Amino acid sequence: MTELRVSKWKRHGLDRLYVNTSDGTAVAWFDQNTGHIEVMDEALRQPILDVLAPYMTRSATPLVAVAPARLPPPPEHDLALRRPGDALRSKIKEVSPGLLERYLAWILRRPTEADSWKAGLHGERVVSRELARLSRHNWRTLHSVPLSPTWDIDHLLVGLGGVFSINTKNHRNKSVWVGDHAVRINHGKGRPYLRSSRREAAIVKDVLERGCGFPVAVNPVLVFVRPAGLTVVPSLHDVRALDERGLAALAPLAGALRPEQVEAVYAVARDQRSWAGAI
Repeated sequence: MTELRVSKWKRHGLDRLYVNTSDGTAVAWFDQNTGHIEVMDEALRQPILDVLAPYMTRSATPLVAVAPARLPPPPEHDLALRRPGDALRSKIKEVSPGLLERYLAWILRRPTEADSWKAGLHGERVVSRELARLSRHNWRTLHSVPLSPTWDIDHLLVGLGGVFSINTKNHRNKSVWVGDHAVRINHGKGRPYLRSSRREAAIVKDVLERGCGFPVAVNPVLVFVRPAGLTVVPSLHDVRALDERGLAALAPLAGALRPEQVEAVYAVARDQRSWAGAI
């Protein structure tokens, strides 16, 4: 077995631990400020995690045995290749009216069914751009995670701060009120967004725990795209409700998962086969 040694390195504001082989070759490093671990030799991943474990006790999460690193799934099953709103594109194509119907709708100023789906697609694209900004903080994002042929998770965010299932709603320039059990748009009828978000988070939790073999807390998030105003009752604690700019507040979160757990959760989540039979 290859002997591994850990050495400290501090320079330019960085505080890292390097893992080296006996001949001095660096095979991994661990950033003690951000909790990010970079493995350069996948064949040594588990021994690297083992030798780093004593140095990672500052994390609030206890050390949990993690299965050896999984290889990325084949392209046809790799959800990391899916684009934001992929599940909506086929729906838009299915319900888009013909040229005459589009012309009549334009003359009468009546929205078509496809317009509603297009608004949803635009909202998911806006949110995906905000989530992309979190990658510099070592967050991983998946889009359009399929639970069934007609139901998907808009976005799934995985990082040291935990797992977040994100439900996007595009109500641009409208006032949004979020209660404990219902959401009202422009003071209208209550909508069951919160129930859906809670159920999605529960499904994601079941899938990830089954695939990872350790507890995974999943936090439901409702993101409203560019509302005119957003009011959230103070008593709502189990679902985060925010606009797309509020996603930036997730960037510094840490301590919910260890680096090796993040790798395991993401590996399970990106494999489409993990979601078979989710509902």
